Amino acid sequence: DDEIERERVSQHLSGGCCALAAVYLLGKFYVANAGDSRAIIIRNGEIIPMSREFTPETERQRLQFLAFLRPELLGKEFTHLEFPRRIQPKELGKKTLYRDQNMNGWAYKKIEEDDLKFPLIYGEGKKARVMATIGVTRGLGDHDLKVFSSNIHIKPFLSCFPEVRVYDLTQYEHCPDDVLVLGTDGLWDVTNDKEVAGVVMEVLTSYEPNDPCRYTMVAQELVVRSRGVLKERGWRLANDKLGSGDDISVFVIPLGGPGNYT
Repeated sequence: DDEIERERVSQHLSGGCCALAAVYLLGKFYVANAGDSRAIIIRNGEIIPMSREFTPETERQRLQFLAFLRPELLGKEFTHLEFPRRIQPKELGKKTLYRDQNMNGWAYKKIEEDDLKFPLIYGEGKKARVMATIGVTRGLGDHDLKVFSSNIHIKPFLSCFPEVRVYDLTQYEHCPDDVLVLGTDGLWDVTNDKEVAGVVMEVLTSYEPNDPCRYTMVAQELVVRSRGVLKERGWRLANDKLGSGDDISVFVIPLGGPGNYT
């Protein structure tokens, strides 16, 4: 993240990205995630999560706590409190549900002038945004990112520190069909863990166990199925739902097998 900031100055580059990394070291896989990509292990048909997504919803309390400690980061335009809906000026003095950085549930409060400000976190699911701008809360870069038509920097709320999970390969016997799947959010937006595991099993069983290209074909099939087919109404999946409109990158890494290929 520091290197990206230096390149921003020396090479006039801007922008940012999420990061998902898997490192194999001394019999263990270390999976580090900063952003909304996802990793799962499929072992003997069982799904083992190896990451979790970092979004405005999943990191609500961290973001609200930072805003509570440093209200100057909100630029007098936002409130760190969360409400079920936008508060209207005509509701001043009335009661509404709210929650702050210490609360999981909701409570009532009297609506004040500050509550009319735009909430730090707004929207639900994939539409949730920090300061109405960005939908992920961890990643690399984005040092120049500001709220539209303002001088409010969003970078202080974005963390470059990943969550790391460890998987010990020496604790289990792995067969050629056991894999680690890494995918960007473009895959997971339209395909859940169970569906990914189904595609993995379907494709792998159509190839010989010692055929190294079988894993590449699984990744290709996951990308193709998540993108869908181009029709008059846009990209559509097999069930006619919208295909992924985001970038889709997939890695499928074998955890076991004959060992006669690299």
